[in-house]
Amino acid sequence: MRKIPGGYLNAQLNRLNLCIFFAPMLRCIARHFMFTLLMLAAVSAQSDAQKLPPAEAPKPMPGAQGQSTTIRVTTNEVLVPTLVEKSGGGVVYGLKQGDFVLEDNGVPQKIRVQEELDTAPVALVVAVEEGGMSGLEFGKEAKLAPLLDLYLSNRRSEVALMGFDSKPHLIHDYTNSSDDLKDALQHLEPGDGGGAILDTVSSAVDLLETQPKEFRRVLLLISEERDHGSKHTKPAQLIQKIGRSDVLVLSVSFSPARAELLHDLKDNGDDRTMNMVSTLVMAVKAFKKNVAKEVAKESGGEYETFTRDKAFEQNVLEAAEHVHNRYLITFSPSNPTPGLHTIRVKTTQDYGARIVARANYWLQQ
Repeated sequence: MRKIPGGYLNAQLNRLNLCIFFAPMLRCIARHFMFTLLMLAAVSAQSDAQKLPPAEAPKPMPGAQGQSTTIRVTTNEVLVPTLVEKSGGGVVYGLKQGDFVLEDNGVPQKIRVQEELDTAPVALVVAVEEGGMSGLEFGKEAKLAPLLDLYLSNRRSEVALMGFDSKPHLIHDYTNSSDDLKDALQHLEPGDGGGAILDTVSSAVDLLETQPKEFRRVLLLISEERDHGSKHTKPAQLIQKIGRSDVLVLSVSFSPARAELLHDLKDNGDDRTMNMVSTLVMAVKAFKKNVAKEVAKESGGEYETFTRDKAFEQNVLEAAEHVHNRYLITFSPSNPTPGLHTIRVKTTQDYGARIVARANYWLQQ
């Protein structure tokens, strides 16, 4: 056996001792080195992430490029509640889509007709004038509460009460009980000399549009014929607002009935002009003569006058019955020109009936 020199063996033993001595220190250094490398990697990744551009929206699927143009075209569907009433009273029932013709600025439109009569819940705002000479009519209006039950036959239907003189105010918020309004109607208080019908109708439309879209929105306006003191709403503004909404206005006016006023109520559109600008000018002029009648006409509602208690009650009852006796006609305008459009609704056969539908609508840009 070869003999290992003692000096060599001692040197190796010294190296081993050094390794044993410095091993913990080396392991510690190694751990710190690895930790530093990991931190540097994390900081680098975070820096790179900050420099990345924002994520792009998903690209359309192949074949969808041709659809992008049509998606941008907004189609407005116009609702035209239409009453077909016999000359002796009563409603013509059972009409279908093929029995109606609807013209938009003189051009026949493709229409859809809900054949069954309207059964949607009603959101009703009753706006009662308290200014001027309206105090003379408070006795009639005190009996209004039981008549409102016809509007509230659906358990989801609701009614709110507004009063107005030179400005409108809410007397009672929406309720399903006419009894809640009974005391308020029996204790109406005379206001100042104003009768701000334009401002009141505008506020009432806003109040009605807070209700669900599936509700039939109705304003029952009890007032004089003319506006006195509206400060915030011009006739042209209200024409646009009614034209953009689906609110049905039923007007019951204090003034005695006159033949020339009833002529427009029976008008089925034969004499309406088809020029948008002149139609708006004519409507604005008509608002100045009798705003109560014109807001009803613009919306497709009804206008009546009364002098006696029985006539007042009968008018309110008939208006309530007619709310649900309307055919619901809808169409998408073939001419999307923004502005005031004139509507004419007629039947393909002559039933000897008057047709009550909205006169105009306003198409947004």
